[in-house]
Amino acid sequence: MGLLKKLPFEWLVGLRYTRAGKRSGRNSFISFISATSMAGIGLGVAALIVVLSVYNGFQKEVTERMLSVLGHVEIYDISGLGMADWHATAKQASVNPEVRGAAPFVETQGMLVHGGDILRPAVVRGILPGEETKVSDIGRQMKEGSLDSLQPGSFNIILGIELARQLEVKIGDKVAIALAEGSSFTSVAPTLRTFTVSGIFEAGHNEFDSGLGYVHLEDGEQLVHLNAPFGLRLRLQDLQKAPEVAFELKQTMPGKLLVRDWTKLNTTWFAAVTTQKHMMFVILTLIIAVAAFNLVATLVMTVTDKQADIAILRTLGASPRSIMKIFMVQGALVGVLGTALGVVGGVTLALNVDVIVPAIEHLFGVKFLAKDIYFISAVPSDLRWHDVTIIGITSMALAFVATLYPSWSAARVRPADALRYE
Repeated sequence: MGLLKKLPFEWLVGLRYTRAGKRSGRNSFISFISATSMAGIGLGVAALIVVLSVYNGFQKEVTERMLSVLGHVEIYDISGLGMADWHATAKQASVNPEVRGAAPFVETQGMLVHGGDILRPAVVRGILPGEETKVSDIGRQMKEGSLDSLQPGSFNIILGIELARQLEVKIGDKVAIALAEGSSFTSVAPTLRTFTVSGIFEAGHNEFDSGLGYVHLEDGEQLVHLNAPFGLRLRLQDLQKAPEVAFELKQTMPGKLLVRDWTKLNTTWFAAVTTQKHMMFVILTLIIAVAAFNLVATLVMTVTDKQADIAILRTLGASPRSIMKIFMVQGALVGVLGTALGVVGGVTLALNVDVIVPAIEHLFGVKFLAKDIYFISAVPSDLRWHDVTIIGITSMALAFVATLYPSWSAARVRPADALRYE
């Protein structure tokens, strides 16, 4: 109480107006509307935090599954003749402290054929099994067979689980890879090479599970008529530093090399995800805006109800600025308390999504993400304090803006007019 007495009188009056009066039913009603506005702001803030956390969780999950197959950074020899001395290039790249591993690869697109009448387009990637595990998780993603079945000259192939299902093949079956060759549109003639299915993997990402196959590096080089790999794929300590590392490698490594990080390899997808997240933020912010601008109605009613008080304060020497501060304190307090409640509730929910969602599914007997339909069967959550900070600041800013007009209107009340009918 001693601390409250030291506050300016504008703060004391504003805090008093936020609470319900003991004798006035009208004051109780206005205070109820203030509480409703506070709850609305809290619910909007909590909803925005939870939705963005779940959205971030899905983005993180999909990104990790993509990068379990893709490299964090890819280095190509732009001569078109292949990277003959890839060992030396890998050693040079490994000088960077962020680089954890490097592996050579070749890659081409073709049509996989089985039984003469089942055709599916696919990307065929040539790898060295011993090196590939340094840059991808393919070894842990094997469902059937083994990565070591890819031996030079064996012409074995490992297929994604959906691709194998579509081709109706299993371990030991034969598939043909049709590649187009020729220098003009009219002279293109497909060449066929038969491979034996020796393994099936599941990356958990439909793009790769339904359109990617692995062969040994030497077999892949024969497909593309080269005696060397296209380049190297690198794995980093921190995938978020990929653009920075790619720039450093481009500046420091000799030779004519093209260096691309994973954000450039999937520009369209990540641009779409970023745009969707921004739109989601704008749409859900409107919920907070609606609740915040309920403060306008609340403060207008308060100003109307308190005109006699305003007139008395003015006759006692309070300036229009002081009157304006009183109602700004009232509105800002509602906004701050509502935002604080929303942040606490939203953060609590976002951190416990993995417990809350299964409980709701069990209670109502539903399944939000069925395993037989979605590759992600649990609702992920990735709480980012940067998002929480922006949401909190935005909410309080909207609440503050909502107080401006009613407060300005209160400052314009004339004491004589307010007391005329009292």
